[in-house]
Amino acid sequence: MHADHILGIPGLLHSMSFMGRSRELEIRGPPGIRKFVECTMDTVKFRPMFPVRTVEVHAGTVARGSSYTIKAAWADHGMPCLSYALMENDKPGRFHPAKAKRLGIPKGPLWKTLQMGKPVKIGRRRIDASEIVGPSRKGLKITYAVDTRPCVRVIELASGSDLLVHDGMFASDAFERAREYGHSTAAGAATVAKRSRSKNLALTHLSAIYEDTEQLLAEAKKIFPRTFVARDLESLELP
Repeated sequence: MHADHILGIPGLLHSMSFMGRSRELEIRGPPGIRKFVECTMDTVKFRPMFPVRTVEVHAGTVARGSSYTIKAAWADHGMPCLSYALMENDKPGRFHPAKAKRLGIPKGPLWKTLQMGKPVKIGRRRIDASEIVGPSRKGLKITYAVDTRPCVRVIELASGSDLLVHDGMFASDAFERAREYGHSTAAGAATVAKRSRSKNLALTHLSAIYEDTEQLLAEAKKIFPRTFVARDLESLELP
């Protein structure tokens, strides 16, 4: 609930309203977020042109969609602060049309049935999906953990992440300062990435005292080579 993480919400609500949004918006966050949203709208005498539902969440599963799940864990920041993991559901294996044709399966509903992992019958023959469809493909996992010291809860939440976005505010020579203010060093973030068996680490929430981030990047890479510094408007494609 620190200002730099929540003060963008009122502007976002205004912008969405002016752009004609009509469908409901859900805002999920730690205890206190509902009071903040309501207080802000009352103070500025503004109500969006769409329904707003604010949900206060805790550790555990905080959202579930048709193709994803979002889980949260308490960070170590000195005040209530959540880290989040966005996990895609596993995807069906790749369908091989050539194999289906060789087995005499006509294109159409039977192909769809096989893609869903179910067997089909052609005459007296039963054909299992595994004969046509490859193994299921694991969904992507992205974990976001800022405003936190390195901690076991975040390591467990981030387990097996394709991308870990982690607080890396200070260099190692400012370790005590990082601990005092509830943040991580770049090396600490790299240790979380390594222990969680993440595939990539993005350092973020860096202190403004570092005009050059090379020191932070170098310290992290000594521990976890697949590290980069997150930059505004940068895009990353995860395989």
